[in-house]
Amino acid sequence: MDVHIVEDDAAVADALCVALADLNHSPRVYPDGETFLAQASLSACHCVIVDLGLPGMSGSELVNMLSEQAKPPKIIAISGKPRVKLLRHMRAVPGLTVLRKPLSIDMLSEAIEQARPI
Repeated sequence: MDVHIVEDDAAVADALCVALADLNHSPRVYPDGETFLAQASLSACHCVIVDLGLPGMSGSELVNMLSEQAKPPKIIAISGKPRVKLLRHMRAVPGLTVLRKPLSIDMLSEAIEQARPI
């Protein structure tokens, strides 16, 4: 599966890319939402992993834009934010899969399998 990673922390993006490639996915990395929107070619069978704490366009804004597409991709949000802030994001976008950093390979693999377009 093609997995798009929108993450501004290069070390986190690289770790996700390596882990996803080891799980036989085809990862692509983007440093921010604007670059992702300009370069990504999406379909409903893709998955997008979005850091909620992106510079410029926020991860929440990007998630909302993606969820409004006619055929949205699977969306997984990741964040190192405190639980209280994550709960606010989850209320704002019902059905959003949200994972807290640090991520494990098992957690990531399970989330990709279970994530549904929102």
